[in-house]
Amino acid sequence: MISLLPHVQLLVAILLIVTILLQQRGSGLGAGFGGDSDVPTTRRGGERRLFLSSIVLAVLFLGLAFLSLAISS
Repeated sequence: MISLLPHVQLLVAILLIVTILLQQRGSGLGAGFGGDSDVPTTRRGGERRLFLSSIVLAVLFLGLAFLSLAISS
C-alpha cells in the first residue's frame, strides 16, 4: 500500500492538471472586440462535469498528500 501511494498520487495529479487545462476561459476573442464577457452563465453538461471532477480530484489529491505526510512521519 505504501509503495502504491506515490503512483496513485501522480496519476491523480496528472488527471487534475488535464481537467484544469480543458476548462474554457471565460473571455474569448469577442471580448477583445467589445463583446460583453462579464455575463454570468451557468455551467451545463460536459463543462459542469469537468468542473466538478476537477474539484473532486483536487480534494482527492490533498487527501493523498496528507496521507503521505502522515505515513512518512
